[in-house]
Amino acid sequence: MLSLGTILYVGLLLINAMAVLSEDRFLARIGWSTQQPQPTNSSFGQPYAQPYDQAAYPGGQDVGLKGRLINLISAVRTLMRIPLIGLNLVIIGYELVLGG
Repeated sequence: MLSLGTILYVGLLLINAMAVLSEDRFLARIGWSTQQPQPTNSSFGQPYAQPYDQAAYPGGQDVGLKGRLINLISAVRTLMRIPLIGLNLVIIGYELVLGG
């Protein structure tokens, strides 16, 4: 039976899953990294000089679903790190004491 507790457990597990994703080892391999690779000059190994960052100016292309998911994962990893520790400790304590 689907209850509020089950929904909270599923939500906590999904947030935990997003929080533990490694950007270097996993997300960059599938192209979901927030860091953009810089093009390099093959003869000198130096990055090309960009006069300005085109992505920073408004009025450009609309961010798609993939961009929004990348931003969501990055925000969860940044903002929810400390609260997740507390929530996980509360859930572990609840499970140990009440056997929920």
